[in-house]
Amino acid sequence: MDIFDMLTLIGGLSLFLFGLSLMGQALERRAGGQLRSLLEKLTSGKLVGLLTGLGVTAVIQSSSVTTVMVVGFVNSGLMTLKQAINIIMGANIGTTVTAWILSLSGIESENLFVRLLKPSSFTPVLGLIGIIFYMFCKGTKKKDTGMILLGFATMMFGMETMSGAVAGLREVPAFQQMFVMFKNPVLGVLAGAALTAVIQSSSASVGILQALAVTGQVSYGAAIPIIMGQNIGTCVTAMLSSVGANRNAKRAALVHLSFNVIGTAVWLTAFCLLRTMLRPPLLDEPASLLGVAVAHSVFNVLCTLLMFPLSGFLERLVKLLVPDARQPEVFEELDERLFATPSIALERCHAVTVDMAEAAVSSLKDALASLGDASPTLAASIREKEDKTDHYEDILGTYLVNLSARQISAADNREAAKLLKLISDFERIADHAVNVLESAEELREKEIRFTEAATGELEVLSRAVGDILDLSLASYLQNDLSVAAKVEPLEQVIDQLKEQLRTRHILRLQKGDCTIDAGFTWLDLLTNLERTADHCSNIAGCVIDAAHDTMNLHQSLREARNGSEVFQEQYREYRRKYTLDLNG
Repeated sequence: MDIFDMLTLIGGLSLFLFGLSLMGQALERRAGGQLRSLLEKLTSGKLVGLLTGLGVTAVIQSSSVTTVMVVGFVNSGLMTLKQAINIIMGANIGTTVTAWILSLSGIESENLFVRLLKPSSFTPVLGLIGIIFYMFCKGTKKKDTGMILLGFATMMFGMETMSGAVAGLREVPAFQQMFVMFKNPVLGVLAGAALTAVIQSSSASVGILQALAVTGQVSYGAAIPIIMGQNIGTCVTAMLSSVGANRNAKRAALVHLSFNVIGTAVWLTAFCLLRTMLRPPLLDEPASLLGVAVAHSVFNVLCTLLMFPLSGFLERLVKLLVPDARQPEVFEELDERLFATPSIALERCHAVTVDMAEAAVSSLKDALASLGDASPTLAASIREKEDKTDHYEDILGTYLVNLSARQISAADNREAAKLLKLISDFERIADHAVNVLESAEELREKEIRFTEAATGELEVLSRAVGDILDLSLASYLQNDLSVAAKVEPLEQVIDQLKEQLRTRHILRLQKGDCTIDAGFTWLDLLTNLERTADHCSNIAGCVIDAAHDTMNLHQSLREARNGSEVFQEQYREYRRKYTLDLNG
């Protein structure tokens, strides 16, 4: 093997790792919705969790990514430790799919149909289809499909290149001696663990082992301990991802490590006993690509069969290793570990936005109540909710921008843009709640009293604002266009109410029925309540825009106001419902 073969090997390895990563990312984007559904349907059932982990890992082609994702779920409170254990076990089986795909390279036959199964026969066709989809199709899903095919073709081409580059090693004595050394099971385990820890992918390290098996110098006796070690090395990614996470997330990463270390220790002991006592001839035979895939699958299935009934023991073990703190566990609201699965990261953003929306609406309703009784307890609650919405706007805005900068599907990108618009309106509603509270406190501190007519008018406006808050919140929570359509007519009525109340205030001032101080507070209240209605209109308009795949809010509102009989009917109904007493 000369320097040129070494360069070819490096190039083949680079293409193999790049293709594997490219295919996994595109598969995740293409299956993002299904992954989200899997999470929603997840229960505490052990078998369901096992199958979920298996399925997700088979799709995204990486147990490391699945485990990092699970650590993020546990850290965010989306998943319990018990659920995480079962999913991690399933991930270890799901990761064997890649080795089976790569084993197709080892097919040897003169039969036409069998030869068509070789990647070298169908990979160019897949690559051609992939580049056509990627370059000439406009739909995001079609582009992702093309990226999957291109990633697969690149991965298989890299595998073929690596195999060709190392083929000459079969005649190199030093190479033969190296794998004779790896027949020592402990050295084999350490070598497999080290390689996988460096490249952080057991699928990739198994692929490299399969490429080396082409030389015929890798016996089953050397390959099996290396495969065992690869399962330990793949834990590095999850362990690194748990740094800075809460205790349960650290436990989830430790479950992954414990599962693989215990499984490797047990089956390595059994392997050594079998080799010593029975000396099966198979262990001295050269490993094939298919043989490595079979050994990889059998070992992971055996580990799962061993540890599946002991999931309760694993849970107790990691809790012993990472004991509870005196303070209650705090879950991280938004975890960047979820960036590995953008669709689920977006689902977490939605959940946090729901919490933010409910806090904002509740704060404004409490502020309206404070006009009758601005108690210190109620005031503290309103300000606490406003602080909460400020915090949520900061973390959601940063998180969504960083998420959007990644390669995500068009649907996820639209949802991220929708949330970015919504959080601003929810935060402003909470700001107006504090403004209303300050007006209520000013009324109490200065002992200002509104006239009886003004109090009645304010009650009408407050009822209208309370209703529009409920409608806008429901339209977002339920993603209900019929509810969203009711918001804009009510917002128009609230605008008119504000103008009527300003006019009546001026008339009372001219008659001497109202003081200047009361007038300033009155106008502040009208402004804050009217602007609250504006933000409610923005929220409902955003829901409608997102459903119609457009973010042109002003155009949507113009269309709603003009030429819609339904809009006019609802507008007239709200006018009747919130009519002011003309004698006031």
